[in-house]
Amino acid sequence: MQRIARQIRCDIIRMIHAAGSGHPGASLSAVEIVTALYFSVMNIDPSRPDWPRRDRFILSKGHACPVLYAALARRGYFPADELMTLRRINSTLQGHPDMNKTPGVDMTSGSLGNGLSCGGGMALAARLDSLPARIYVLLGDGELQEGIVWEAAMTAAHYRLDNLCAIVDNNGLQLDGFTRDVMGVGPVSEKWRSFGWNVIETGGHDLDALVRAFESARETKGRPTVVIAATTKGKGVSFMENECGWHGRCPTGDEAARALVELGETL
Repeated sequence: MQRIARQIRCDIIRMIHAAGSGHPGASLSAVEIVTALYFSVMNIDPSRPDWPRRDRFILSKGHACPVLYAALARRGYFPADELMTLRRINSTLQGHPDMNKTPGVDMTSGSLGNGLSCGGGMALAARLDSLPARIYVLLGDGELQEGIVWEAAMTAAHYRLDNLCAIVDNNGLQLDGFTRDVMGVGPVSEKWRSFGWNVIETGGHDLDALVRAFESARETKGRPTVVIAATTKGKGVSFMENECGWHGRCPTGDEAARALVELGETL
């Protein structure tokens, strides 16, 4: 998985550079989370993207779609060559995930705050249909400023949706600054606990720890689980790490080449 995570990071840099726009910081911070889910944890079948019994993944912070597209391609949902069509007109890989265009995307997303509500609905539907599917929803920490997140959290706890697992990409940065300065969302873990959730705190770049966290979530019964993953925005590229300016900026040719060298690849 370490090798796959590095490949996905290289894909992110290449995709965004080729597109001329995108969100590298938020994509790079979630690489290990998405890698652990797609290459170890989730019960999925790339040959059957609409398999009813599959686990579902919702990228609520939809602007970070390069990390999802790279994982889907490397998992076999579509050819990796298509990654270079990111954001082009008529491409299946648009600037936010679209479940009607991209194989393997389970929910159209990008309007921040909506992912957990959709995930709760999917989890409840899976229960009603007696399906073994688990629902995973990845949120940004700045996204927790949206009130709808907490309505969804309250609903999931009320219905005891133990087949629902939220993940907070807790990198401390959002579009225009540190979350603590824009609008503090802490104490994050205590807030989720107060809403009745099982809370697991872990390192968001430690693949083994993430897999253990998701396994523990699967074993938790009677309430939903949230994994609070401590991450670094722009992880893996030294000049992008902890810099909010890289939230939605495309690297130049020189910057992309430098980033790939740091990742052990070439442009």
